[in-house]
Amino acid sequence: MRVTDEDGASLRRALGGWYARHRRDLPWRRTRDPYAIWVSETMLQQTRVQAVVEPYARFLERFPDVRALAAAGEDEVLAVWSGLGYYRRARALRRAAAVVVERFGGRFPDSREVLLELPGVGPYTAGAVASIAFDEPAPIVDGNVARVFARLFAIEEPVDLPATRRLLWSLAESLLPPRPVAAGEPRPGEWTQALMELGALVCTPRTPDCPACPVADACRSRATGKPDRLPRRTAKRATLAVALEALLIEEGGRVLLVRRPPTGRMAGMWELPTRERSAVAPPVLWPGSFPDPAGERLGAVGAPLLEIPHAITHHRIDLSLRRGRVRPARALLRTDAPSDLDDPWCFADPLASDLALTGMTRKVLSRLSSRAPGEPGESEPGR
Repeated sequence: MRVTDEDGASLRRALGGWYARHRRDLPWRRTRDPYAIWVSETMLQQTRVQAVVEPYARFLERFPDVRALAAAGEDEVLAVWSGLGYYRRARALRRAAAVVVERFGGRFPDSREVLLELPGVGPYTAGAVASIAFDEPAPIVDGNVARVFARLFAIEEPVDLPATRRLLWSLAESLLPPRPVAAGEPRPGEWTQALMELGALVCTPRTPDCPACPVADACRSRATGKPDRLPRRTAKRATLAVALEALLIEEGGRVLLVRRPPTGRMAGMWELPTRERSAVAPPVLWPGSFPDPAGERLGAVGAPLLEIPHAITHHRIDLSLRRGRVRPARALLRTDAPSDLDDPWCFADPLASDLALTGMTRKVLSRLSSRAPGEPGESEPGR
């Protein structure tokens, strides 16, 4: 599949003009700082824009530049990242920041090829940072761009197949603005963001707004009258249902938290003591009994306080929160979490401490704090 120079220029002019008029005012679009753009692009992977705005500001306030991030401990970075999920992204950011400081003296690489050498930086992120921060003509293909291209060029093959992915990247390369940029065409960074913005605002997954599309006349799938049937994907992985039970154990205004193992999913994160409560699915995320690292006895008391749905990648979780007890009672620990994994539990004020909480734990505690006293399930059970 080939795009002529004339067709490419026409697409760039139409889409670039549309983007100049309709672009959203997002915080990461107010800067050309490659570090800030890199942070935003990493956060936006598999995460909605609305969910990123507040964590992005929080992250840059704590780690305003690459040196600050490189100097931070992993627990501190995970705590600030908490709530965004996919925590390997935060770990990769920290590792890559250390490389930028050690190898480049704290100056962010300005080319796609060098960016690709950083931990956790793949072709999409490298292209986004290179084009947006440095105006380097660099291709990008994310979910939005794949959907736009599949419809625009009527690509029938599933977009998640390797051969189709290669085709999409080839199209992205062929459509890059030339150097120097021709009159009336967008700069590389504007073109990158225009493609993503079109997929986010107009060429949406279920109900594309074709009348508002600036390149509708060139769209081959629109000509068929059924643009929403593309893109196609291979069969999705089945969702696993998991039923969990968590304990709320309070002492002196603090809550008992347990640290997850140092490897595996959500490694090193803090959560309420949690176990599977049924055989709905194999215990792939949580053990069958409450984690009890100190060899003390944990148990549940009373009726459930909350029933909360949650989702993690391919898992649909139904969580039942109950009050709990620990026998014998353990002395209170300091409010900040231990600095290593030697003591994998603590009593802490989780909303006031710099703890790296799992998203599910943060959701539970937030839901509890927002409930009015006296609502069903809020009364203290007998001990």
